[in-house]
Amino acid sequence: MSSAPRILITGFGPFPGAPVNPTQALVRKLATLRRPAFADAIRIAHIFDVTYATVDRELPELIARHRPDALLMFGLAARTPYIRIETRARNAVSMLWPDAGHTTVRRASIVPGAGAQMFGPHTARLFRAALAGGADVRPSRDAGRYLCNYLSWRGIEATRAHSGPRLAAFVHVPLLAQDTASRRMTSDELTDTGEAILLEMIRLTRVKLCDPARNSGVGTVETTLPAIF
Repeated sequence: MSSAPRILITGFGPFPGAPVNPTQALVRKLATLRRPAFADAIRIAHIFDVTYATVDRELPELIARHRPDALLMFGLAARTPYIRIETRARNAVSMLWPDAGHTTVRRASIVPGAGAQMFGPHTARLFRAALAGGADVRPSRDAGRYLCNYLSWRGIEATRAHSGPRLAAFVHVPLLAQDTASRRMTSDELTDTGEAILLEMIRLTRVKLCDPARNSGVGTVETTLPAIF
């Protein structure tokens, strides 16, 4: 395995109710930013269509093809005006809202009988890295019941596989300002915060690459609900 950390950075395309998804532009920017700190990191960008079938098909393909050491996943939370660092994936799927392919799931859980899955203690470090830049960022215990939560679950599952990534994280971003009078976050502010999160993810991945205790503390199943951090 190459010593250069390989980071798969993902976003989503538009979906019903959100004709513009800011994660598309964010992911492309993060994958192409020129910074000295990115010089020895391999960044792979990917945008998922907002369907369950796409996630189930493309995430394993991307992991098999690129062998990423970490997954940094972004999604849109249109009703939240701040950035959310998700700390867990719920074992829940909405049976009411179809995906962008008009598919409605037939059961309310992803894996029958399973508890929530935690991303791991590294989410606290990502939160602090984002907060240091002055962004309105908050930890979250609820990634919803739609594709963002579903991808979070599948991403955590991937970290538990022998050949899977060592770290995974999911970040919800808000809708962005369309004019200078808006109080919403601007595109530049989102990019700056995304860059801070990516830099910390790369640093954490380097630590993991040097740690023989692979995947320690990652992808654990939550049976109780402790404090967020």
